[in-house]
Amino acid sequence: MTFYQELQLSSVGSKQLIHSTTDKKEKRRHILIYNFKVYLVMAFCVAVVTLYSMLAGNENSVVGVTVLLALLVLRQADFGIRTTHGLLSIMGIFAILMAGPRLANVLPAFGDFAVNTISIFLLMILGCHNVIMYNHSTFVLGYLLLYGYDVTGHAYQMRLLGLFIGMVICMAVFYKNQKNRPYRRTFFDLFREFDVHSARSRWYIKLTLIVSSAMFIVNILGLPRAMWAGIACMSVSLPFTQECLPRAKDRGLFNIVGCVLFIALYLILPESMYSLIGIIGGIGVGYSAGYKWQTAFNTFGALAIASSLFGMPMAVALRIGINVLASLYTVVINKCLDWLHTRRTAQKSFLYE
Repeated sequence: MTFYQELQLSSVGSKQLIHSTTDKKEKRRHILIYNFKVYLVMAFCVAVVTLYSMLAGNENSVVGVTVLLALLVLRQADFGIRTTHGLLSIMGIFAILMAGPRLANVLPAFGDFAVNTISIFLLMILGCHNVIMYNHSTFVLGYLLLYGYDVTGHAYQMRLLGLFIGMVICMAVFYKNQKNRPYRRTFFDLFREFDVHSARSRWYIKLTLIVSSAMFIVNILGLPRAMWAGIACMSVSLPFTQECLPRAKDRGLFNIVGCVLFIALYLILPESMYSLIGIIGGIGVGYSAGYKWQTAFNTFGALAIASSLFGMPMAVALRIGINVLASLYTVVINKCLDWLHTRRTAQKSFLYE
């Protein structure tokens, strides 16, 4: 395997390669490449986010994160439709990212809920027809980040410009890497194939309603960081309901673990180094092959920002409370919606007999 090929491996793939190698010299080589890859990716991420912050303002660094996540996904993933039609999906996705979060933030609670519901539902249809690719986690996450870090005035104009530039870059990379895909489905098939009786379409609906309603509840209660609830619900709301409970347990437990680690860093490091906590978390995510520790290290960046706004104790309490309750909420609502579907199906079968 070449150096470049090893750089393309996921953390899981790199660790498996290291563990399966018996030759000590080769093992050391694989370990060095793995470490190089982690820091290379981290440096690239920091560079992209910093560039966006310099061009569009610090309040728009989240645009850099959103574009970067989309770029990393679209260089490998597809939408299950013709590549040229996939470009239409990217345009639609970025149009929603440009308009949806801003519109939701200016409306009262019920209007906010309506916009979030429509936007997330469309993101699911446009970006997750090929469920195996798991694209929705990137695009919905980007939406929630932009929603949570809203801006107005000139900053919003710069946000639109940043997202437009990101869209063009993503389209170019996507077309270059995916142009030879042999799909026959078209852009309009994404909508034609929507069927409330199919497992995929029901999952679209469940995830949309759970994420939007959880944020609505947080907003109604007057609590900050509604996006945390949305991200937790999105993460736990998997296509198969039986997988939701284990994921919810992992989400809740390892958010607590992440908060404990964050508190330790917060107390040990001098205040001048607090800005590095998010980078430490990013490196930790790079070394993490599984969901559990990725969840733990992902808390660092979120808590670093929240602590500067609410103080460390309040930020940690919010993080744990929202994530644990949102995970539990997802499991309960998922089961309720499945029960309603089963009952409705049984009633229809009874009427036709």
